[in-house]
Amino acid sequence: MKNSVFSQKIYSFLLSAYRWYLQTPERSLEQAYQAALQIKAIEDEHFNGQKIDYKSTIHSNSVMDYFESDLKKQLKIAQMRLTEFKASRWFSNESHQKAAHKAGIEYPSTSLILEKLRFIDEVISKYTNFAIETTSPPIVDKPIVDRPQILQVDRAVTQPLQPKLANQNRELNPKKFRKVDTTGILPRSILNTITRLQIELDPNSEEDVVKNFRQAQKRTIISIRFILLLIIVPLLTHQIAKTLVVGPIVQHFRSPETEEVFLNEEMEEEALRKLQRFEEEIKFQSFITNASPLYPEELENKLKEKASEIAEEFRVESANAIKNVFADIFAVAAFIWLLVVSKSSIMVFKDFIDHVVYGLSDSAKAFIIILFTDVFVGFHSPHGWEVILEGISRHWGLPANRDFIFLFIATFPVILDTIFKYWIFRYLNRISPSAVATYRNMNE
Repeated sequence: MKNSVFSQKIYSFLLSAYRWYLQTPERSLEQAYQAALQIKAIEDEHFNGQKIDYKSTIHSNSVMDYFESDLKKQLKIAQMRLTEFKASRWFSNESHQKAAHKAGIEYPSTSLILEKLRFIDEVISKYTNFAIETTSPPIVDKPIVDRPQILQVDRAVTQPLQPKLANQNRELNPKKFRKVDTTGILPRSILNTITRLQIELDPNSEEDVVKNFRQAQKRTIISIRFILLLIIVPLLTHQIAKTLVVGPIVQHFRSPETEEVFLNEEMEEEALRKLQRFEEEIKFQSFITNASPLYPEELENKLKEKASEIAEEFRVESANAIKNVFADIFAVAAFIWLLVVSKSSIMVFKDFIDHVVYGLSDSAKAFIIILFTDVFVGFHSPHGWEVILEGISRHWGLPANRDFIFLFIATFPVILDTIFKYWIFRYLNRISPSAVATYRNMNE
């Protein structure tokens, strides 16, 4: 009986796998069609049915970065699924079609397939050059803006000047001109001076500066609001969930008759130390006040009262530790949800961080780098990590595992230091070599 049931399960599994294989062409074409529909929806809703062009002035740079990331994703899905569709159709033959018909799989009509392919080609053909550029490995992941120090303008200000420059290639993507990607014959300081003079001589420069200032102001407001939301929303979610949701449930299931006072041995040892200290304080007070010695019964009664107080204190602490575990889960879920629904704010925040970090002076950059590395990966950082890990363990009511803490301290700061050194070598060394030199001089 068992063998027959097992054989039926294997047969049903193989049949399902075979049906999945036969449906590969239809599934791949449908996924590519859905990706093309997503691109078409973005064009109709945000670009008046036109091509998604980065040089468009309808939206800001941060919004265009958001649309471009979606475009890259959908183009990649459409191209991969079309390749899968062609490969599966090449392996498909008449016998496979008959087998699919016997398995109850009905392929769509030829006219419907051709219509979907025609629509996919019509949408994707607009972005042939874009797909070629996105498939090549970029040198850097994020744009860095080289801004003049006097007017503090970025590429939003210099864009109106581009049609006035001689020998300007209008077909090039403005995103390709990044500070980390280009190395000119002349020093950048001279080029920055020339650019600044062009902006100052332009009759429309004042309007451009005002427009750029308003964009920077809007970017700052959005970024600060996003940071406050990332801090306030998880904290409020933690407190509300702990008070209104988790607290009543824990109190319901932890009755005073059955609940345990201590969650771990560390709590029990701490309670015993408090009780022992209380007993020593009573004896000490009786010695220094020349009072009559306490009878054993009186001392025992006082110790019982103190033990009840200590037990109630640790009972509440144990309940709070259990509540913190589930409340933290709600807080993390709220934090992740906030990140998912705030993609546009994340792009603006990244742009804000770029302007703030890379707009600092070389000495300020070096100071921040040294401060960060000394705090988190420096010689005294193990003590700080130990305090943090012990605090987290106490917050969740877990015993502090010394082996885990020492292993974490021996590995995580080293990994963090390696990542930071790679960032200095990979990005900062190209953006601001003088900042790297200043950092090395200050570090020595």
